Amino acid sequence: MTGFATIEQAQVDRQPTGGPRAQFSPEGIAAAVAKIREPLHIVADTSAACVGVALGDPPVLDDRQEIVGMLPPLYPEWLGSQSFCTTHGTRFPYVAGEMANGIATTRMVIEMARAEMLGFFGAAGLDLARVDRAVNELVDEVGGGSNWGVNLIHSPGEPQFEERVADLLVRRGVPRISASAFMGLTLAVVRCAATGLRADHSGRIERRTQLFAKVSRLEVAERFMSPAPAELLDVLVARGQLTQDEAKLAARVPVAEDVTVEADSGGHTDNRPLMTVLPAIVSLRDQLARRYRYARPIRVGAAGGLGSPDSVAAAFALGAAYVVTGSVNQASVEAGLSDDAKGMLAKADLADVGMAPAADMFELGIRLQVLRRGTLFASRAAQLYEIYRNHPSLERIPAEIRSKLERDILRAPMAEIWAETAGFWQRRDPAELAKAERDPKHRMALLFRWYLGKSSRWAIDGELSRRTDYQIWCGPAMGAFNRWTAGSFLAEPANRSVVQIARNLLEGAAVITRAHQLRTYGVPMPAAAFAFTPRPLA
Repeated sequence: MTGFATIEQAQVDRQPTGGPRAQFSPEGIAAAVAKIREPLHIVADTSAACVGVALGDPPVLDDRQEIVGMLPPLYPEWLGSQSFCTTHGTRFPYVAGEMANGIATTRMVIEMARAEMLGFFGAAGLDLARVDRAVNELVDEVGGGSNWGVNLIHSPGEPQFEERVADLLVRRGVPRISASAFMGLTLAVVRCAATGLRADHSGRIERRTQLFAKVSRLEVAERFMSPAPAELLDVLVARGQLTQDEAKLAARVPVAEDVTVEADSGGHTDNRPLMTVLPAIVSLRDQLARRYRYARPIRVGAAGGLGSPDSVAAAFALGAAYVVTGSVNQASVEAGLSDDAKGMLAKADLADVGMAPAADMFELGIRLQVLRRGTLFASRAAQLYEIYRNHPSLERIPAEIRSKLERDILRAPMAEIWAETAGFWQRRDPAELAKAERDPKHRMALLFRWYLGKSSRWAIDGELSRRTDYQIWCGPAMGAFNRWTAGSFLAEPANRSVVQIARNLLEGAAVITRAHQLRTYGVPMPAAAFAFTPRPLA
């Protein structure tokens, strides 16, 4: 096949009537590629030195044509790991990730579950009562299934709150928990992974709760793909939060059997390129599987930068067992974000993002990725962090800087902001106030975190008077999504349901995968074969 040339003009079809027709023109090949659910034959025409394709049953050939290859049907369901779908009760290897502050709503999780995919409720940043109400709703609507879950975010500044959220998720029997922003293992996350472990009659270890771990660093991935450390298991047993049997079984299995490699995503991110970090973590997974002799494989998924079929197809080609989307789901009708903020997202392009300090890890200097176009949040949040770094207390901030801060960013006297901040922490965790009284630097951090926390709420509520302060978590995937959907039905905000976004990304990824397959057979693939226009999919 290596000697066949690209045919620019349409070829005359020589097939006898009644049989399937081989297509040699660019238009015919592109149309055939899109029909992924039909078998495809690769046909060589020796007289014209070209290669074409024929759909369906084997074509009737003349003496100048021969079948040189065949591709079976390709379904979006088959792009990832069948183990993922079997384990989690899904049809598709696709996850709608947890956007914090309830932006990934219960409605989003319910719609994903009904569409035979998986979704996580965005519990990060919410109080326990709000998380509890969300779990109640999810149990009522999809509690009988296993394809739904809730987020547990690492809270280094509030370890007790992290443990209270974990306790709630464990007590309520949430079937899937997505652990995000963890820099290492904590008692809370190990408890979620190990609670309910049991061995069946054959000795196979079964999990009551499946833990997903979002990682972007090899050292963090290794901790989640290894058995839980004995010192953490011993503490949990001593507390009565694990049984001896559960601890023994936890020493034989990885903390997480689903590890999501998070690349250049919205929100917390290390801005890692997926094509570099995913293969490295897949290789690490294989090393650890041999070391610990696991009975079943760890699945490695991909997240970050997935906003078009091309990127989704690339993730699966790299070996991802499943894909996780985030930024693009904020534009969906089910997302818990104001219409005004969704309108801003709809205008985002690839470079319209920036990095800003994270509210939950402000003192550590951890940053997250946000929308830059139409909002000044990133630059204003960066100013707050610089002031925090350069001054020991609120009282030591120079008058000129203090005045500008109150006028342009806080829009209120610091004393007024502190009163509101103190009231919040009195309700949530009085220990933080006690610490602030002892440590002026911590008091300054809590006050500045008021702005970082409020800015997300202003975007959720659509507080137009604070539009330039909206904090909207967003990665480059949003710009790719907008470019891909331009001129299609998904360009209309009312059509952007989380399920239609998912189905079109998967369908398009399957089409592009088929095009790549055919190219390896020597079929001259036109550019149109690698393009997929979104359309309503049932």
